[in-house]
Amino acid sequence: MLSADQCRALRCLAEMIPASAEYGVPSAGDEAIFGDILQSLGRDAGPAVAVLQRLDALAGGPFADLDQQRRDAVAAELRESGGGALAYLTRTILQCYYRDDRVMRSLGMEPRPPYPKGFEVEQGDWSLLDPVRARPKLYRDAS
Repeated sequence: MLSADQCRALRCLAEMIPASAEYGVPSAGDEAIFGDILQSLGRDAGPAVAVLQRLDALAGGPFADLDQQRRDAVAAELRESGGGALAYLTRTILQCYYRDDRVMRSLGMEPRPPYPKGFEVEQGDWSLLDPVRARPKLYRDAS
C-alpha cells in the first residue's frame, strides 16, 4: 500500500478539491472521502504510487512538506506531464468525491445507486451519432 508520506501527499492532492461552506460540501481530503479513495486504490495502487513518487521527485522531497504556493506549482508541473497513471489517480479521487452523499445532495441528487430507480437523463441531439452509425463494422460476428 502507500507509505505515510505518500498518504499525506495524496491527501494534499485530494484537498485541491476544496470544501465549500456555500454549497455545504467537504474537501476531497475529508476523512470519509479520503478513506474511500484509499480503499478504492486497493490492489491497483501501483499507478498511484508512481504518481506520488513523481510528485516527490518534482518537489525535491516530500510533497506534503511544501507550503501551499509551492504545492500548487509542483502539482501544475505534474499535470503538464500527464500520463495514464495520473489520469487513473485523478479519476479515482473524483469518483470518490462525487459519490459522497453530501456532495450528491449539494448537486440536488438523491444519494442512491442508479439501479433500480434510474436517473433522468436530459435528451440530446441523437443525430450527433450519425457519423458513428455510418462507419463500417469494427468487429466480427461471434457466430
